[in-house]
Amino acid sequence: MEYVMAGLSEPLFWFAMAIALFAGFVKGTVGFAMPMIMISAFSSFLSPELALSGLILPTLVTNFGQAFRQGPAAFWASACKYWRFLVATVLFIAISAQFVRDIPQDMFLLMLGVPIMAYATLQLMGRTLAIKLEHQTRVEWGLGVVAGLYGGLSGVWGPPLIVYLMSVGVEKIEMLRVQGMIFLLGSVMLLSAHLNSGVLTASSTAFSAVLVIPAVAGMAIGMQVGNRLDQALFRRCTQVLLVLAGLNLVRRAIGL
Repeated sequence: MEYVMAGLSEPLFWFAMAIALFAGFVKGTVGFAMPMIMISAFSSFLSPELALSGLILPTLVTNFGQAFRQGPAAFWASACKYWRFLVATVLFIAISAQFVRDIPQDMFLLMLGVPIMAYATLQLMGRTLAIKLEHQTRVEWGLGVVAGLYGGLSGVWGPPLIVYLMSVGVEKIEMLRVQGMIFLLGSVMLLSAHLNSGVLTASSTAFSAVLVIPAVAGMAIGMQVGNRLDQALFRRCTQVLLVLAGLNLVRRAIGL
């Protein structure tokens, strides 16, 4: 078989499936990083538009499962509590996605990656960087805008949210649910935006749909691992992944 779909050779197709499986496993374990892993790995052998479209449906489906893991009532309570971040993220994903073909991403990625990497590194070194309560509302709006801007352009909007949730000391179960909730609604907006932008074609949508299978399987395995992590270990794993996320964004920005 010379080609499987979306113009990929058979080895590259199965490589993409393996990447989706691993990304799902990481997401199941700590609740985020699927788009980061998929976009960085896919970008090494796929066009930017196919790399972005490939992560959209796996992200949407896995976020739905994560957001509703404790049921609709818990989902609604988190939506009411974090509505500012949610509104800002969704709105600015819709805005920035329309410019995905026009705006150079290098500077945006660098400006996001460096502070995220610095924040997580300081956390790993034992520095407390909690947000003061009197600034929490402004920070929530601000980081929501940042998450939406980068989400529409790159398909990655998790790191600003994780930084916010860690700063205000959200516990593990709620943190996973809030991540899933905001990621889910952001995924819906990303899907809608790129149906309009032309990034999602019949071929790329089919490719993205097939990747749902390994992503869900990986997430199911990862959730079993994540259930065994206590709060301290969960937080440490999250901090390490944030450092890696920041490094990856910087790597993409400088073209390595």
